[in-house]
Order: sequence, then structure tokens, then C-alpha cells
Amino acid sequence: MSSSPAVLAELPLFPLHTVLFPGGLLPLKIFEARYLDMASECLREKTPFGVCLLKSGAEVAQPDEIAVPETVGCLAEIEQFDVEAFGMLLIRAHGTRRFRLLSHHVETDGLLVGTAELLPDDIPMEGSDRLARFGACAEVLERIIATMRERDPDSVPFAQPLCLNDPSWVSNRLAEVLPIALRARQKLMELPDAGARIDVVHHYMQQHQLL
Repeated sequence: MSSSPAVLAELPLFPLHTVLFPGGLLPLKIFEARYLDMASECLREKTPFGVCLLKSGAEVAQPDEIAVPETVGCLAEIEQFDVEAFGMLLIRAHGTRRFRLLSHHVETDGLLVGTAELLPDDIPMEGSDRLARFGACAEVLERIIATMRERDPDSVPFAQPLCLNDPSWVSNRLAEVLPIALRARQKLMELPDAGARIDVVHHYMQQHQLL
């Protein structure tokens, strides 16, 4: 008996100039009516929204310009929110599961809505060579976190608990903080294999003498 991927219908989408990874944090300042309504519904219904890197178009609505999202994105769940003056909503969301868009359309209020299938979790890492590369990556990330804490204990952009023994978590966090081009970061997020992502970030750090 084969199991088919879970499909989410009418998933509200938030296309951004950023790549959200599973386990990542996403602080947002929301002021457009379409996203205020989206966030309100997500909070009320306790449902996620989808974050996709913008392939083309702008984050803020522009006349005669439709935002085109990348096909693979990450679900985001709102964990904190606060209302500022002038109708601005501050939220902090965290990434959960990756998804692939099967289709999407624009609602009358300009909100992008899609049908998406959930993607499986990372394939577990295997191999002694990759284990050694993972250990080196985890050490670098630990140093980065220690430096951030020295500068400002509240500035560490990672959710607790820190999972430095998890190849998926370590490779995702390094992909977030290393100065990697957005399109390359998108490709890293799309990789289905934790070991492959470790290979790429390890190679990047070697090239840039971070190891």
C-alpha cells in the first residue's frame, strides 16, 4: 500500500526576498491588508501559511505586477505576535515542513493562494566522510553562536533548543547565516538529503577559509 503526499488546498502564500528553512525563525512586519487578514485567519484557525522565495515581482503589491513564487517553499507557523500603532502587525513565525506548489492563483484582494503537496523530511545522513564534515560544520556553527551571544545574548536568530547533533538542523542554520546568494540558498533548502546539504555548506566554508 503506497502512501501519497499530503496535499494542502487553499494555502495562503507569502512570497518574500528570503528563504525559510524548516526550524528557521521568520520575524515579519506586516502592514498590507491582504497579509493582515491572512495572519489574523492563521492565528484564529491555528493554521500555517506558506513562505516562498520570490522568483519575480515585489513583496509589496505593485500595479500590473504579479508576484511569481518559487515552486518549493516552507510552511510557517506564527508563534508570537504584537500590534504596533498605525495597523502594523509584528509576528515571529517558525518554519516547519517544506512543500511543492502544484498550482497557485491570485485572490481578489491580491493574496496568492496555492495547492501544495508536503515534501518528506530530509533523507538521513550516512557515511563516515560526511560524518566528519558534519562534525566540522557543527563546530563552526557553535563558534558562530558563541560570537553572537558575546555581542548580544538576545541576537541569536535561532529557536531553542539548539540541535547541534542534528545534520539537518546544522546545515539549515548554516545555510541561513552564511553569506550565500538567495538562489543558491533556495537550492540548498530544496535538497532532499541532509548529507548533501552538509557537503555543500562544508565546501562553501572551505572555499571561504571558514574551516
